[in-house]
Amino acid sequence: MKPFLLALLIGALSAFAFAPVGLWPLMPLAIAALCELIWRSKSLRQTLAIGWGFGLGQFVIALNWIATAFTFQDAMPAWLGWIAVVLLSLYLAIYPGLAAGLAWRFKGKTPVPLVLTLAGAWPITEWLRGTMFTGFPWNPLGVTLVDTHLLNAATVIGTYGLTILVALAGGLLWLATRKQWRVAGILLVVLIAMHFLPWPQTVATQARNIRVIQPNIGQEDKWQQGFAEEASRRLAALSIKSGGPRPRLTFWPEAAVTEPLQDQRTDEHQAFAQYERARAAALVGPGEYLLTGGLAVFSRDGRWIAGAANSIFILGTGGQVVARYDKAHLVPYGEYLPMRPLLSSIGLSRLAPGDLDFNSGPGPRTFEIPGWGKVGFQLCYEIIFSSEVIDKRHRPDFIFNPSNDAWFGRWGPPQHVAQARLRAAEEGIPVVRSTPTGISAVIDAHGHIVASLPWRTAGAIDATLPPPAPPTLFARLGNVIPLLLAFALLIGGIAMSRTRR
Repeated sequence: MKPFLLALLIGALSAFAFAPVGLWPLMPLAIAALCELIWRSKSLRQTLAIGWGFGLGQFVIALNWIATAFTFQDAMPAWLGWIAVVLLSLYLAIYPGLAAGLAWRFKGKTPVPLVLTLAGAWPITEWLRGTMFTGFPWNPLGVTLVDTHLLNAATVIGTYGLTILVALAGGLLWLATRKQWRVAGILLVVLIAMHFLPWPQTVATQARNIRVIQPNIGQEDKWQQGFAEEASRRLAALSIKSGGPRPRLTFWPEAAVTEPLQDQRTDEHQAFAQYERARAAALVGPGEYLLTGGLAVFSRDGRWIAGAANSIFILGTGGQVVARYDKAHLVPYGEYLPMRPLLSSIGLSRLAPGDLDFNSGPGPRTFEIPGWGKVGFQLCYEIIFSSEVIDKRHRPDFIFNPSNDAWFGRWGPPQHVAQARLRAAEEGIPVVRSTPTGISAVIDAHGHIVASLPWRTAGAIDATLPPPAPPTLFARLGNVIPLLLAFALLIGGIAMSRTRR
């Protein structure tokens, strides 16, 4: 089999290391096989094609949930979804291709420089993937370790550091096949040492009761005309049902209320928004608050819409707005249409209903909930960006991450939860997720799931909000440590390759 096709197959198999399958040992095995292909490659051009093929196979399989989103969009045919997956993967695969190319260029005469260079280059290219063109850091290699004890290393080296460990584990396996026992043994000791890094101790806080709502409202129903009343009924029924101690904070999903909760247009529009807030907050008792996703509509002249925001509201009794957070990191094609004049002229549109692009918010903010502590917000997709999820000057006690994963099939929701777990472990801050169809979860400050609701199940989670940990080393320094480690490995591999020539 040609090296490119073999790399494509290996990459496709490696996708099953990610959730929902979660066969994490597949990833080190795939990296080991990739090392062998790079070692045997005859040219830089062939190696770039090998790395690109590996990435292409991995992304096409792992990102299949994107194709599902197109099945909910009447304006575009469903088959266009798979074209979108392939086109996106063709671009994303450039980054592992670059990592493979660097590993081949500085592989030297022995296998060791190749392993070091690849382990250094891979997280650097992942970081670039999460930064360039608004960034798409979905499914870094490190996320495959969320169900292993190596997750604790994220408190120091973060997600990209976990990627280094996955790459080194694959390199270890390959070096063993090449009988490089000494270096393989050193790498094994490093992995074992990382395994035993201690978890930070959480800070004891007053018990705070929460209820997380999952109404099981599918994307096929959510925006149907007249369905808002049914959605309101389901949310209210789950929110007020007996059970669970009170007072409590109640959490609803992203855009749980499809009508605007704030509207700057006419008095009539403002009154209707007030009605929607009051109806949503009718379940809120004294000293309680509702945290919900909703829409804010802006107007310059009090008549016409000048913009809108995908927002999170903290609502008190009577629908009083305690605070509002506007999503900052918007999803291309989901919340705005890039190059709108060109793309709309050829019939393309946003995947989410409506032709109005959302306005971008100012970024991570921390809000005080009277009597309940500090909350940080990350709306849906925003939670996947390592070291960008909190206002570091005003550290929150927990992060609320409402999302709408209802249109992302079976693979998208568990992958999203896995990345939320990484953010909790990195920052030492618990994360609360509420979604329409799942997976809703309460995640502690170590990245472990305390309670959750399965996909496509209606229900409510009654839990005590997990306490935060003191700021982790990663929380203080962000991606400085993993990127320094990555560059050290890259430079070390380059230096070793030149020395051994």
